[in-house]
Amino acid sequence: MNNKNVRKVALTLLERIEKEGSFSHLLLSKAMQREQLNELDEKLLTEIIYGTMERKLTLDFYLDPFIQSSKKVADWVMILLRMSVFQLRFLDKIPEYAIIHEAVEIAKQKGHKGIASFVNGVLRNIQRKGVQDTDTIADPIEKLAIETSHPKWLVKRWMSYYGFDVTKQMCEANITRKPISVRVNRLRTDRKKIIQLLEKKGILAEISPYVKDGILIRKGNILKTNVIMEGLVTVQDQSSMLAGELLNVEPSMQVLDACSAPGGKATYLGELMENRGTIFAYDLHPNKINLVKENANRLGLTLMEVGQSDARKLQQIHQKETFDRILVDAPCSGLGVIRSKPDIKYSKNIEDIKKLHQVQLNILNHVAPLVKNSGKIVYSTCTVEMLENENVVQEFLENQSNYQVDKTFFSEVEKFAQNAQVTKYGLQLFPYSIQSDGFFITRLQKKQ
Repeated sequence: MNNKNVRKVALTLLERIEKEGSFSHLLLSKAMQREQLNELDEKLLTEIIYGTMERKLTLDFYLDPFIQSSKKVADWVMILLRMSVFQLRFLDKIPEYAIIHEAVEIAKQKGHKGIASFVNGVLRNIQRKGVQDTDTIADPIEKLAIETSHPKWLVKRWMSYYGFDVTKQMCEANITRKPISVRVNRLRTDRKKIIQLLEKKGILAEISPYVKDGILIRKGNILKTNVIMEGLVTVQDQSSMLAGELLNVEPSMQVLDACSAPGGKATYLGELMENRGTIFAYDLHPNKINLVKENANRLGLTLMEVGQSDARKLQQIHQKETFDRILVDAPCSGLGVIRSKPDIKYSKNIEDIKKLHQVQLNILNHVAPLVKNSGKIVYSTCTVEMLENENVVQEFLENQSNYQVDKTFFSEVEKFAQNAQVTKYGLQLFPYSIQSDGFFITRLQKKQ
């Protein structure tokens, strides 16, 4: 496939993401399989898709002076302009004339001569005059919002929680790439062996300093090897591994994963339990249950009982005081995974967050009686939103006088305190804390 076709595919995908709210990473993965791209084209397609989405508000700021306010620009034309300006401004290996020429060709094919002429005019103007400087923005909140392409309401909200410096670091981290991290299946191998195996395949990896079974991929594409299919490793973010690790499971325990799909944390618990005991893994969505089963089979885990259920109805299936450990990796806004799914930051609003807060609290309150005396719950989310994190835990503890935050939890997470936030309710990892997603984790203990 040549670059021209890559850009046509990019435009089609970006249109779908914008119109349908489709998840970028899923569409991109399917497109790569369908189009059978070579490695260079895959890289360019990924750069254009993620870069255009990550920097959408910045690109609109650059484009604004070159488009008459009275002119109605079709959505697809606006996307074509954004992705072209992204390439002109942020990619340095492609000649400017080639970017402009191909944008004009796509405009001709998809629209008509008038649209092609408009696209050509805007891009030539930008090439000649350059883009406006964000230093012209007086308001520091708006400046940060535009420079890092985050909605202003979100930047203001984060600032009210965490202050300007943390918010700035979060926003800046969200427009960078994080390394792919994978979890080594300790039942079949260890980290050193996997690193040596990957080295032979031309992949550079190193041991994670933060989680005990994690390795970070520094160079090469692990997805092109067979180590995942053979059940030697699982792609999993370091913060997600940490949530599993902090549940403190042991072999022969009875464990519940209330919101399990696609099964990354449940299968890690199975590995930590040495495939002994029982893990009941449930998910609300029937179509996702098979993912959990497939992951368990791939990793050789036989201790898992997988089923479909709303986490708020598990008392209909299990008796009170059944479980030694419960994991509630709650449905959340996902505002901690923006650097992996940049479309999230444009689609969420405060009403979504308020609704999720209630769902999260309901799940925790519902599963609490299922824990044995002295048993433990890990509550985690992949968001940095305090309403979904600390506030949920605070309300839960007010409702459930027989629970407390496990005192030993704080000594286990002390090592993260310098780059994260540890409060009396738990650990808040930011996107820059450990080169991972933004994540909240706490461990609650039932009193005897």
